Amino acid sequence: MKPLAVTVAEAAASEGRHDEAPPAVLVVEHLSKEYRLYDSPRTRLKALLTGRSLHRSHCALSDVSFTLHRGQCLGVVGDNGAGKSSLLKLLAGTLQPTVGRINRVGRVTAILELGAGFHPDFSGRDNLYFGGSLIGIDAAEMAKLEAGIIAFAELGEAIHRPVKTYSSGMSVRLAFALVTAVQPDVLIIDEALAVGDQHFQKKCGERISQFRENGCTILFCSHSLYHVRQLCDTALWLDRGQVRALGDTESVLASYELHVRRQDQAAVGAAAPQAISSAATVIPVLANGALAGLVSVEIPHLGAGEPPLLESRALVVKVLAQSRADECPSVGVMIEQLHGVGITSVATHADGVQPVQTAEGLWQTTLTFPDLPLSTGDYVVSVYLFDSKGLVVYDERLKCAYFRLVYPSLTPGLVRLAHHWT
Repeated sequence: MKPLAVTVAEAAASEGRHDEAPPAVLVVEHLSKEYRLYDSPRTRLKALLTGRSLHRSHCALSDVSFTLHRGQCLGVVGDNGAGKSSLLKLLAGTLQPTVGRINRVGRVTAILELGAGFHPDFSGRDNLYFGGSLIGIDAAEMAKLEAGIIAFAELGEAIHRPVKTYSSGMSVRLAFALVTAVQPDVLIIDEALAVGDQHFQKKCGERISQFRENGCTILFCSHSLYHVRQLCDTALWLDRGQVRALGDTESVLASYELHVRRQDQAAVGAAAPQAISSAATVIPVLANGALAGLVSVEIPHLGAGEPPLLESRALVVKVLAQSRADECPSVGVMIEQLHGVGITSVATHADGVQPVQTAEGLWQTTLTFPDLPLSTGDYVVSVYLFDSKGLVVYDERLKCAYFRLVYPSLTPGLVRLAHHWT
């Protein structure tokens, strides 16, 4: 039986792509990490003195293998405690494996605990030189990079103040700007798109995307499956330290999402969301000094009753959003079954269309499904507001509409596909 932990190149070949692969820059072979746990420091000392085995073993990773080639982007997903952070630390070299081998080629940069290595009494500028020396940037090279790093971090005169006076957002901005000042051959990222405000998250996403376009190999760990889909061409699902699935992003995430839905249903069951209000209160998000959020979401033609019935098989979603006047945002809509099975999702940036600006900072769009090919059932609608490229989620209304559709047929199924008989 073929082992589940195959290389990414093998996964590509299984899809019929037989182009010659670029050189491998990260090779992981049978990687395992075991921690020895003791009941107390006294027990640890006793074990050292007597040579007796007084510990319990915890296996954070077990027999993980994969290969990444130049320009590939691998997304790592899994539940809390699945071993994701241990894997990233092993790849970055901050942990040593118990068993297995890691072969890295070229410069490796890890974005893990941003700002953890800064000295609080040093100024931001001093920490640039101090932190830069730790990641292989000497003083001469840092002198050339300094202005660009400070500009990207948007610290201004605060760069001369001690880091202990910084907010947490200022520290992570400086740390991200530092570790990404020089493009590496391999970039290891742990939830980097969750740092700072929405404006800075967008800058982070754009820099990571630019690295990828320039041929940088990226290993991206995130709980945001949306960002994994946007950035990664392959995915790795870790479950209790073992490889559960490895292959193309969509197939791996589909399996993982099914696993998550089953966990949710087992824990809390399914509860019906509330019917939508035609004028919802804006949830502001700071984006470069302006508010960005969904002002209102309206779904007309929902009939009365509990749950409301869709009066026709056409679904219309009207969205009004607020954003910067110089940026046209993107709007996304997702339809799911009541119990969380995704039906479809669409977005203006993916379809090559733009919302219409009705006033300064106000954008409007209307999405129409002229004939929903759905079978009888209960459905929910979620609406999202993104930046223009669809990388950063400015606002979201999860399960904001709940409706029932009745199809005049008892034939079972999820959707009604166009077909003909011969």
